[in-house]
Amino acid sequence: MPGTVAEQLIEDHLIAGTMEPGEEIALEIDQTLTQDATGTLVMQELEAMGIDEVKTELSAQYVDHNLIQADHKNPDDHLFLQSACQKWGLWYSRPGNGVSHPVHQERFGIPGKTLLGSDSHTPAAGAIGMLAMGSGGLDVAMAIAGEPYNITMPEIWGVKLEGILPPWTSAKDIILEMLRRHNVDGGMGRIIEYHGPGVETLSAMDRHVIANMGTELGATSTVFPSDDETQRFLRIQQREHDYTPIHATDNAEYHHTETIDLSQIEPLIALPQSPGNVKPVADVQGEPIYQAYIGSSANPGLRDFAIPSMMVETQTIPDDVSFDVNPSTRQVLENLTTMGHLTPLIQAGARLHQAGCNGCIGMGQAPATDQNSLRTVPRNFPGRSGTREDRVHLVSPETATASALKGEITDPRTLKDDLDIPYPEWNEPLGLIIQDDMLMQPLTPHKRAQTELRKGPNIETLPTFEPIPDTLTGPILLKTHDNISTDEILPAGSNVLPYRSNIPRISEWTFDPIDPTFHDRATQHDGPFLVIGGDNYGQGSSREHAAIAPYHLGLRAVIAKSYARIHHENLANFGVLPLRFENPHDYDTLAKNDTLTIKNIRDQLHDNTHPTIQAHHEGTGDIIPTTHDLTQREIRILLKGGLIADYKHRQQDQNPQRT
Repeated sequence: MPGTVAEQLIEDHLIAGTMEPGEEIALEIDQTLTQDATGTLVMQELEAMGIDEVKTELSAQYVDHNLIQADHKNPDDHLFLQSACQKWGLWYSRPGNGVSHPVHQERFGIPGKTLLGSDSHTPAAGAIGMLAMGSGGLDVAMAIAGEPYNITMPEIWGVKLEGILPPWTSAKDIILEMLRRHNVDGGMGRIIEYHGPGVETLSAMDRHVIANMGTELGATSTVFPSDDETQRFLRIQQREHDYTPIHATDNAEYHHTETIDLSQIEPLIALPQSPGNVKPVADVQGEPIYQAYIGSSANPGLRDFAIPSMMVETQTIPDDVSFDVNPSTRQVLENLTTMGHLTPLIQAGARLHQAGCNGCIGMGQAPATDQNSLRTVPRNFPGRSGTREDRVHLVSPETATASALKGEITDPRTLKDDLDIPYPEWNEPLGLIIQDDMLMQPLTPHKRAQTELRKGPNIETLPTFEPIPDTLTGPILLKTHDNISTDEILPAGSNVLPYRSNIPRISEWTFDPIDPTFHDRATQHDGPFLVIGGDNYGQGSSREHAAIAPYHLGLRAVIAKSYARIHHENLANFGVLPLRFENPHDYDTLAKNDTLTIKNIRDQLHDNTHPTIQAHHEGTGDIIPTTHDLTQREIRILLKGGLIADYKHRQQDQNPQRT
């Protein structure tokens, strides 16, 4: 019998495969989550697949990323998403209702259920005992259509929490401590499961902070037990009927173990430009700041705003600091208002923004050039804020607010002596205002049948994805560094994301943060090309645009030292061959503009006994041996011409009369 929480959740949803780490398994998906930066493609994919209705227990579409309505593009896409939800039976969260992850936990999260989301921070729902995973949008579209989710069985990493957090620290410092120890790839191939007596001291929203940023460790997911705190959270949300207890058994065994003594946690900060570049705040304090920012899916709880409110009461933020407050959900904003916590923030000089992702995804609130920005967001990849040469630091709400008050990076433990500000006493409320008016329920089948999709002029048809060729010859158009993120492959931000439904247009920004000439060089080449990558290629956001846009320009293969899980899946789903160096040192022998030829690709992919695929260097004659981590299912997908083509072939085989 499985003993860990993660194993119990997997066994309950296992459709195919064995629960042995490294083996491919298929899981039944109960719920799906999409947001507007990825959801428009999901809806286009559902249309291309020809589905009739949602097959999951619940699917929800959120509008939280692209809220800036500078012209017609974003509002047109909002109407398209709303009509798609009405046509196929999804819940629709209107613009301004809040960030998808906390809203989903508030209104839809159920312990024991599986959740697949086209957002890499979907594992946040593990805070209440769900098995929640991020993936590319096409995998979510398949789940909506009733298909299982295929994934490599991860190892389970047990992290035992002991003790109690000291004053001036919070859940953000716990996950920053994990990143300090293990960097951005320490969780690859693993589910992180928190257990031990320290878990009981953390609220459901504290756990959300930790589960959300497990993604920055590269983890497949993060899970917590469903316990008394989960029940309390659901009772406050007036959903106690959804509670189910889930605990690890006494004989639970973990593949990896670790202990964190919460009493030893100190305020931490991730310096630019990686979530893994973590130092104690005390070691870097004193540097002047331009911006302090609280909110986002990584610190979305009521306490993450209430504590800063109590800290700034009777205080004034210095004139040269922008103090940005991003309410995470409409529910949080309404309760902050009625509890009196909003007024002190505004009176202190805070800039209040609408409930949504906003600056976290580069939608406004970009910092000034070469100026320090302290944010409670989950990521600080280069340029993600909207400023190309940004200096974004990741911190807790306590550290962000303390730094705002003093105008410099500040260890919040110094506030008592410097400004006579004691650590605020905070007690989770026993009751909240619950308001669901901005959640639109699925229509009845009769009304769905009468619904037409509303497509604005910015929505283009998806590209045609071809089967992988037998021979591929092309130049290396780009060579990238280790830990390249999808923000660097296809950036977000207010200039780019409005074209998320228009692949030809959005492809103009492909690899722009690394090489602004890339798009022009790709279009001038007018043929297939390759990209060379380092370790952890494609970390970060799940956006499948980072696979589709390069494909549109001609990318047909990537050779990297290793891949982030979701991006590897996305490449295969859209017909890009993800190869891995057999000898990592061969990375150093290749340069931009070298031409490679890969022959007999289809036969070599079929050869189960020897996964080596040889790349021939046309200049030197050298042979570069590569391998792959593709499953037989992914090989089939590549040979068919992508996951949509594979789905249609399988549907046709099952229903020969269907056209």
